[in-house]
Order: sequence, then structure tokens, then C-alpha cells
Amino acid sequence: MATTTPPPLTTEQAPEPPRHSPVDKVVFGVAATLSLLFLVYGAVDGEGFGETGGSILGWITTNFGWFFVLTSGGFVVFSAFLAVSRYGNIKLGPDDSVPEFSTFSWVSMMFATGMGIGLMFYGVAEPLTHLNTPPLGLAEPGSDEAAHLAMEYTFFHWGFHPWSMYAVIGLTIAYFAYRKGSGNLISAAFRPLLGDRVDGAAGKGIDTLAVLATLFGSATSLGLGALQITGGLSDVFSGREYGTAAAVAVIAVLTLCFVVSAVSGIDRGIKWLSNANAVAAALLALFLFVVGPTVFILSTFTESIGGYLTHLPTMSFRTGVFGGGEWLNGWTIFYWAWWVSWTPFVGMFIARISKGRTIRQFVVFVIAIPSLVSFVWFSILGGAAFDLQLTQGEDMKALVDSGLETTLFGTLRAYPLATVTVVLAVFLIAIFFVTGADSASIVMGMLSQGGDEEPRRSLVVFWGVATGAVATVLLVTGGEDGLGALQTGVIIIGFPFLMVLIALCVSLWKALRQETFESTLQGPIRRHLREHPAARQDV
Repeated sequence: MATTTPPPLTTEQAPEPPRHSPVDKVVFGVAATLSLLFLVYGAVDGEGFGETGGSILGWITTNFGWFFVLTSGGFVVFSAFLAVSRYGNIKLGPDDSVPEFSTFSWVSMMFATGMGIGLMFYGVAEPLTHLNTPPLGLAEPGSDEAAHLAMEYTFFHWGFHPWSMYAVIGLTIAYFAYRKGSGNLISAAFRPLLGDRVDGAAGKGIDTLAVLATLFGSATSLGLGALQITGGLSDVFSGREYGTAAAVAVIAVLTLCFVVSAVSGIDRGIKWLSNANAVAAALLALFLFVVGPTVFILSTFTESIGGYLTHLPTMSFRTGVFGGGEWLNGWTIFYWAWWVSWTPFVGMFIARISKGRTIRQFVVFVIAIPSLVSFVWFSILGGAAFDLQLTQGEDMKALVDSGLETTLFGTLRAYPLATVTVVLAVFLIAIFFVTGADSASIVMGMLSQGGDEEPRRSLVVFWGVATGAVATVLLVTGGEDGLGALQTGVIIIGFPFLMVLIALCVSLWKALRQETFESTLQGPIRRHLREHPAARQDV
């Protein structure tokens, strides 16, 4: 049947977003001012800040926990549908565009940015915590059934759901930025819904909220990373205690490192660090896999994958209405809110490095591959810790009770070359954070400069230093409580982004429905039609 479908979009025909845009004084000014107010409030009245934030957080998790559960499952389904449908063939850019980064660098950067520091902190801590305090009270602490639940819920919290949240925002931003030429901004993706209002107050409000969520999320992670590094140093130097001053010094050094990396650009600093992260993490995991309980780890991975996939629907939609609500609010709902608060930063960065990929490639590599790596990581680190408690009779519960930041180092101490592996772990924590924080600095610079892919170095430096300053002030004034209050603030700021993510899905779907049929064909077929125009009559 004849068709009037226009030829596919090519690089020469594609609209290009404006480059080297001026600083958006509204977004930058409002975000900087609000950040200062939050900072002053936390520094002057840390206790009041924590109590107020805790009350708001409690109200959100109690009244909207079901909403987090329902929508997070919806993001998984929506992403999977796009991957298997004909829309999966659409390029994030013109039809003849090619990826900017190799697949290894691409995956390394998105993984280090999205979860690297969290995997180091919780790699041992979360499975051990669930083993000794079983989820929802469904098993006896320390039992075999508790071990099953521990790994399944750890996989659940770090698997398909969080990466689907990253995928929907990153995919939408990349689609509108590189295929529609709308600019690399979150607000630009709302044009099908808001029209020209995205250029006004509505759009600027969305971008300002994204800056705030990114800033406070990065600052909290920096503080937690600093505490874990000082814990590692204490382990290396035979139990010597390092206090707040040492943690502040660590923050200062890390801030300098990620600012230098950020101003070096994505092509150099971030890509090199991400590749180094991937290699170093693989070496640590491989070493522990070989010298540790190899068969036990392999069995743990196999059984946990089966349990996770089998119970995924039940876990995905459990709200705790008939019991277990307190545990779900403290873990699952908290995690979903935490991941949502990180979506502006991670989504924009993943979009920035994904030009030229198809929607199917994007979904598979952003969701499936990092999830699989996470499963392997938790199986090795968590499995090694499980073996110490379940098989060798070590008191790992006492290790958890002494502080989550020490669980990784305590586990490594039980295996050969402990000093070397602990030093490597400290190095990984530092580099993973530097990679994530410099990515965040670039994203905040982009948001402050109209989506410019290469924001001014002065903006990148400003937001990098601001991240370190926020973490330092909260650590000095409130210690771990101050960081907890800041973490609560991140979730409160990120809560509106749950609605933003839903709207982004609607906007993307509306735009995809307007794509030409030819654009949804596989690449070889599109190229054949371009070379043989007469063949379009047979499509």
C-alpha cells in the first residue's frame, strides 16, 4: 500500500538546541538562595530542622506510601513496554546518529553515577541487617528463611524498580533533547503537555526543584561517604578513631577532586574515573569471590535470582496495610523516595551520555545490565558475610550494631590480604563518590545555564563547592543526626518529582505516538528505504 510517510530524520535535518546559553538567572538565583536558607536553618537549629523534616517525612510515607508503591511498579511496566514495542527502534537523536561513547564507558558512567557509592555502603550492610532483622517479621532472625528474604529484598531495593525510575526520566530528556532539539532540560520534556509555558515560571520551577534535589542528594552522599572512609582509615590503622575533623578533611579533599574532574569534562575526567571504578570494583568482587565461599556465593546468586523474580509482583505492590507498614516505610518506601530524589541528576546525566542509542538499547542497558551487576555484587559481598554468620558462626549481628559503615571492612577482615582489600575499598568509595559528585556538578551547571551541554566552569565549580559546603556544615553542626536530617530533606524535596516522573511518561508517550511509522522500523530497514525510495510503496 502506498504511503505518504516523509523520509526519516537525519543529522543534517535535525534541529539543534542552542549551545553556550547564557546563565538562567532565575533558576540559578532561586536555587542558590533556597540552598542558602536550608543551609542556614540546618546550621542554626539542627535539632528543629530534623524534627520538622521528620514530621513531614512521616506524613509523606504514611499517607502516600501506597502511591510510591503503585507508581514505582508502573515505571517498570512502562519501560518494559517501550523496549518490546516498535517504539524501541526509535533513535535518541536523528535516525543516522551514532553513540558518542563506547558501550563499556557508557555503562560504567551510568552505573557509577547511579548507585556506585550506595553499593559500597550497603553491599554488606543491607543483607546483614535483613538477615538479623527479617523484613516484615516474616522469619526468625538469623534463620535460613531470613537469609532468603534478606537477599530477595536487597535485590528488590537495588534492581529493576530504581533503575526504571532513572530510565523514564533519562529516556524522556534524551528523546526531547536529541531527537526534538528541545534542549537538555527536564522542563523541555514537558512541551507536549505545557506548550510554551515551559519557557516561563512552570518550566523554571521544575528546573529549580531539580537543582535542589541534586544538590542535597549529593551533599548527603558526600557526608555518608566521608564517614565510611574515616571508618576504613580507622580499620587500616588498627582501630584508631577519627572524628568529625577527619571527616571534614575527607570532604574537602573529595570536593577538590570532583571539582577538578568535573571541569575536565565528561570525555576525560568522568569517563576515566568511571572506567577505573568498574575495573577496581570488579577486582575487589572477583578477589572475594575466589578466596571466599565460591560455591556458597554461586548458590546464593542462583537461588536469590529465582526468589526475586518469583516474588517480584508480590513485593512490588505490598503496602503493609495488613501489617508490616512500619518496616516498609523504613525501607521500601524510603528507598523509593530516595531514588526519586536522585532522578533529576542521574536522569539528566544518563541522557547526556546516551545520544545515538535506540530506546530499546537504552531501556535494556539502563535497567537490566546495572540490575544484574547489582545482583552479582550483593551476592558476592552479602554471600561472603552470610557464610561467616551461618556457616562459620561469626557474630555478624554485633558488627551491624556497631555501625553500618563498618560492616564492609569487618567482612573483608575475615579473608586473606585484608589490609590490601580494605585500602582498595576505601579507594573505591572515594572514586565512586567523585564520579557521582562531579556528574552532579555538571548537571546543576546545565540546569543553571539553560541545558547547555558544556556549562561554564564557574557554575560547575560553584555547585561543586556548594555540595561540599552543605555536607560540611551539616556534619559539623549535627554529626550523623545532621546528615539524617539532610537526608530527610532530600526526600521531601524529591517527593514532588514523583508527579514529575508520571507527567514525563505521559509527555513521552504523547510524542512517540506522533512519530512516523518509518522511524519505528529497525535500522537496516530504514537504511534500505533511504537507499531505495521506491521500496516505500511496499511498506
